[in-house]
Amino acid sequence: MPLYETVLIARNDVTQQQVEQIADDIGTGLQTDGGAVKKREYWGLRGLAYRIKKNRKGHYMLLGLDAAPGFVTEMERKLGLNEDVLRFMTIRIEEFDEAPSAILSRKSDDRERGFRGPKPAGRFESGRRRGFDDREEFRARDGFAGEEFRPAPEE
Repeated sequence: MPLYETVLIARNDVTQQQVEQIADDIGTGLQTDGGAVKKREYWGLRGLAYRIKKNRKGHYMLLGLDAAPGFVTEMERKLGLNEDVLRFMTIRIEEFDEAPSAILSRKSDDRERGFRGPKPAGRFESGRRRGFDDREEFRARDGFAGEEFRPAPEE
């Protein structure tokens, strides 16, 4: 059977358990049809690039399916009817990548960074404190006024 990857986005109002239940329903339907869920990743609650049905965030889930094309058509029809699913996309692939997806690997990189030391001072808080007269134009004017004007010596 062909291999597919499906990414679905569920509303942010639902819980993670409800998103897992949607994936379980797909898995049980797939097993009765003779296929299998080969890969399953929950990517978490993430911000959307734009509002979808008045939602700014959504629960992302990736499913790797070994399924017949007829099942994928029926699954997409059911996902389209489900009010908790905002968007979904299914693509056909040649083989599954055993490594975690780019989304999960990037999350683990963020966790491994750890403590980097104290935060550097901000742009306006670094260096010495300057008063009103310390601005550049006042320093230039005062520096010029401090020198006395001396005419050139006559020869």
